[in-house]
Amino acid sequence: MIKRIAHISIATESLGITAEFYKSLGLELDKTEILPSQKVKVASMRIGGSAIEFIEPTKSDSPISNFLARRGNGLHHISLEVDDLEAHLMDLKARGVRLIDQKPRIGAEGYQIAFVHPYSTGGVLVELSQAPQDGDDK
Repeated sequence: MIKRIAHISIATESLGITAEFYKSLGLELDKTEILPSQKVKVASMRIGGSAIEFIEPTKSDSPISNFLARRGNGLHHISLEVDDLEAHLMDLKARGVRLIDQKPRIGAEGYQIAFVHPYSTGGVLVELSQAPQDGDDK
């Protein structure tokens, strides 16, 4: 079951510059973290039960660096929080949906994440995410 839109993610060459516009709307940076495994710096601004997430590459060979080189700053993906990520991935795979991630991996804030290919989603990169369980390492 999809629980909510977890966040909308914006790829940017500069978190500081991009976040300024959203700050001018009255939003505040909530959390910032570096994900070495994904070579990105991630920051978020909460809006009710969702967030706007900003992702900035920390290395020139980051997937986000490649995205920015092709498309420039802008919408990167929409994240949908689900109750059982592995079950969702198995179901999608069984229905022939093209997946980028066959198995969950750890993303920002300790969430398990997996991406669905835009080919299967009408051209939008979709991230499925599952909140860390109590006791999970973040």
